[in-house]
Amino acid sequence: MRTIELIGAAIGEGAPDRRSRTGPGSLRQWGLGRRLTARGRTVRWGPQVASDLTLLAQGPLAVVAEFSQRLAHSVRQSLEAGHLPVVVGGDHSAAVGTWSAVAAALRGRGALGLIWIDAHLDAHTPETSQSQMPHGMPIAALLGHGPPALTQVADLLPKVAPQDLVLIGPRSWESAEAALLEALGVRVMGSDEVARRGFAACIGEAIERVTGRTAGWGISFDLDALDPRDAPGTGTPVAAGLRLDEVSAALHGRGLDERFACAELVEYLPALDPERATARAAEAVLGALVDRRQVARSGASGGPSGAPDRTTAPP
Repeated sequence: MRTIELIGAAIGEGAPDRRSRTGPGSLRQWGLGRRLTARGRTVRWGPQVASDLTLLAQGPLAVVAEFSQRLAHSVRQSLEAGHLPVVVGGDHSAAVGTWSAVAAALRGRGALGLIWIDAHLDAHTPETSQSQMPHGMPIAALLGHGPPALTQVADLLPKVAPQDLVLIGPRSWESAEAALLEALGVRVMGSDEVARRGFAACIGEAIERVTGRTAGWGISFDLDALDPRDAPGTGTPVAAGLRLDEVSAALHGRGLDERFACAELVEYLPALDPERATARAAEAVLGALVDRRQVARSGASGGPSGAPDRTTAPP
């Protein structure tokens, strides 16, 4: 088993509510690493990459572009050290740095496969976005559409091909981003399809699709994909989302695949999570994904929740 290296992506400037910047630090303090260790894995906290607030006067895109390069460097270093990087955000603009690094690391062996679990499509460009917020642009950027500041992180090529990308769970989008994904032939499993078929069937098809012709694959999980009843502490909640128990059961052990290259979990806002329900949901999702035990557990894996996280190998 590879060591899981948790990498904090402390950025909120890509979204309207910047408080997601505090998400990684809050989850570390809460004990996320220790809870993942209880799943039978060796876990360590790696670097926390923080956005440069001095760039905010130049606009959110400038902050995200500079941050993406530094996050990509940290993820690439983790991969080269033989770890399994798990990026903890932060708003979803962090995905530009995360998956640019993974794609570049895999480039000599093959393509990247990516499953994107989210309430939104995140496929805007500056030409189609009314808000101009970068957290709505990472899918387009990874596909090679948008400003060079986002599309050329780590290397110059598109990071993922349309046939190697699957979106699961979107239920809120604008027509322009839907049109881009449709024109490119990206497989999108909307919330209606997930409700009809079940999440387990959808994730099974998605994994088959993104592993068919690729050298490695990963999952980017936005907490707003979950129903707000299970994950209230996120920046852009949308009603009628995925239920946590079903998601965690279907994800159990999926990250044990030797070709699984990276996981990412984003959009945690501790200020909106006073009861820590969303923190427990974050641990349930990531814990299920990397759990090496025989029995999946959908909730938190126990242990004290107030002490700072100084995670070591499991006993």
